[in-house]
Amino acid sequence: SASHRLAMSQMRGGFSKELAELRNQLLHFTSLMELELDFSDHEELEFANRSELNELAAHIEQVIARLAHSFSVGNAIKNGIPVAIIGETNVGKSTLLNALLNEEKAIVSDIHGTTRDVIEDTINLQGITFRFIDTAGIRQTSDTIESLGIKRTFKKMEQSHIILWMIDSTDVKGRLEELQTEILPHCQSKKLIILFNKSELLLPIQKEELATMFANIETEKLFISAKKRENITTLEEKLVQAATLPEISLNDIIITNARHYEALVQALNSIHRVQEGLQSDLPGDLVSEDLRQCIFHLSDIVGDVTNDEVLENIFKNFCIGK
Repeated sequence: SASHRLAMSQMRGGFSKELAELRNQLLHFTSLMELELDFSDHEELEFANRSELNELAAHIEQVIARLAHSFSVGNAIKNGIPVAIIGETNVGKSTLLNALLNEEKAIVSDIHGTTRDVIEDTINLQGITFRFIDTAGIRQTSDTIESLGIKRTFKKMEQSHIILWMIDSTDVKGRLEELQTEILPHCQSKKLIILFNKSELLLPIQKEELATMFANIETEKLFISAKKRENITTLEEKLVQAATLPEISLNDIIITNARHYEALVQALNSIHRVQEGLQSDLPGDLVSEDLRQCIFHLSDIVGDVTNDEVLENIFKNFCIGK
């Protein structure tokens, strides 16, 4: 339903209209800046009101930041909420992926380092698409290819919304402190669920000991058996709860295109430089250059702005040369 509302919103063209309006306002001020440069011999002339430009820059910064931040939601709706399955080698990550997908997607073996690159696939849970990422096991290794896979594991963790940290319940004490140091810094601002796998091999008292060991980590924890598919349904329910996708209305403008997102980020950087330039009383030609850069990146989304368009705007609105 969110995908449907998102598609309807995009068909209405609200995104392009909003950016086009911002671009036109920037074009107006850029034209005024160009006029100041043309009349640079008259230092007392200031066509572009700096306080008004500062207010406009603040408004544009707010709008662009909101649109850029919406990309994580739009990307999740379009491509699925990214869920990284991470942990040491041979803890059952690939087995869990296969259990969630109900197919033998990933190769499973007792050999450490079998998964050397990320494996991705999607499933739909209660109307929400999840994109599961089976990653290379985290361990110290001299194998060049496996090391590259582990680096990609940390990169995928940064890109994920939810992280499933799988732990071998039968062998955890040795590297617990080291694992926390390696993994937890990458889980900040993420939804973390700790999965104690192979729990069918544990006695109740051993489960209590494990829970005590991880008591200082305030996050969801669940005992599962990926091999026997125990508590997989409970895990799916926890994933739906962790998704926390906002309600999308037809009036919401959500970014789903990666190229548009990159252009917005660049435009946001440019408008930040405009704000810094205004606060530092930089010369108009330097501020104008940053304004042009912001217009350029917005135009990458809604259409081109050329020097001719700037000149046309000057002649159209300011009676120069008439």
